[in-house]
Amino acid sequence: MQKGMQQRMQQGVQERSYRTLIKNAFIVNEGHVFKADVYIINQKIALIAESIEAEVTDNVIDASGCYLLPGMIDDQVHFREPGLTHKGNIATESRAAVAGGITSYMEMPNVDPATTTIEALEKKFDIADKKSMANYSFYLGATEDNLDQIKRLDPSKHCGVKVFMGASTGNLLVENKQALEAIFRESPVLIVTHCEKGEVIEKNIAALLQAGKSFSIEDHPKLRDVEACYQSSSYAVGLAKKYNSQLHVLHITTEKELSLFSAGPIEGKNITAEACVHHLWFTEQDYKEKGNLIKCNPSIKAKSDRDALIEALHENKIDIIATDHAPHTLAEKQVKYEKAPAGLPLVQHALLSLLHQVNDKRLNLTQVVQKTAHNPAIRYAVQQRGFIREGYFADLVLVDMKASTAVTHENSLYHCGWSPFAGQTFSAKIKSTWVNGQQVFDGHEVLPVKASMRLSFTR
Repeated sequence: MQKGMQQRMQQGVQERSYRTLIKNAFIVNEGHVFKADVYIINQKIALIAESIEAEVTDNVIDASGCYLLPGMIDDQVHFREPGLTHKGNIATESRAAVAGGITSYMEMPNVDPATTTIEALEKKFDIADKKSMANYSFYLGATEDNLDQIKRLDPSKHCGVKVFMGASTGNLLVENKQALEAIFRESPVLIVTHCEKGEVIEKNIAALLQAGKSFSIEDHPKLRDVEACYQSSSYAVGLAKKYNSQLHVLHITTEKELSLFSAGPIEGKNITAEACVHHLWFTEQDYKEKGNLIKCNPSIKAKSDRDALIEALHENKIDIIATDHAPHTLAEKQVKYEKAPAGLPLVQHALLSLLHQVNDKRLNLTQVVQKTAHNPAIRYAVQQRGFIREGYFADLVLVDMKASTAVTHENSLYHCGWSPFAGQTFSAKIKSTWVNGQQVFDGHEVLPVKASMRLSFTR
């Protein structure tokens, strides 16, 4: 078997333009941790073996003592381009992403103009083709009258359709029952939802106003409360069951919602659930210190909700971990609570926050890989990514679980120039990131290499 692999490897060498040998890594893949070498030829993993002899011209990386993971596939980011580029853009935010070990992302449609047509969708792909540091795909945004555009989506080329159910801006809000039923009945691609019920939120606002209370950030989880989330997510799950739809519910934040989802492996599930890194880290107790910097929708809630999310990861009720990276400028955040926008910049520090929780024994390393790489690849049927396998694209991240990373606003790479984790020292470090076989981050700086590709899907 080893001889056959070596022959395939040598055949690939004859066609190579670049190759890298990663030696002595602890590989974390498919529920196992084992020591091996990984040989990369051009864009793909050519060989995984206990020991591989280097050629003179190989770029050799000694990974002794470090862990090699498949790169994180982040299925929920807002990179703000086009139209909102004072907050962030595809170039800057993907640069921060690869520094954080994220090698692929799927970006949301609430830009300006909103991505609600196939033409607008393909324009974003054109921007990413020129600027993105990480592999990319983009969602079409659902409206109450663009079903014709949704039906034109190609399951092999487009990651999904985003439905804002009860909470959004502009024409992306979809509340009409007939429109929702048509989307769930006829979408040819995965439906992903933001679930908060606007009527409940408005009722909560009215109740606080009637009590004569002036709002503060600490009221945010009271206004966007458990019931607002549950009523919307239960409605989405009900529609998916009615029409046998493929549904992925984004950023679950409450213990109550977890009753809507089944435990077990992601394979074969029609309805899946996701948690985001900030909801796994912060609680409502952090509003006093962080203020508007952790204002997000759905809101960060009680410690009991956070702990229930972590338990649901262990039970496989929560299938995927993502970021919902959504940058705003500091000036936009440093206003009164009511006027401050919701969203946090997260891609540079998301994986680090999870690795820190591994060291704290709240999560385990194989589980983090499953939820950030394997399961997104399975749920979206991402072609040849999300695993460390021969023949797969070499989207990899090398991490040192014994080093540390101190976060400051100043060393954050986001265009907005700040991080909600500022002041935190994580007990892990990103040592290197590879996208399609090329090193794009060396542990110190993002390298001037354009290696990214448009994601494709085997469905």
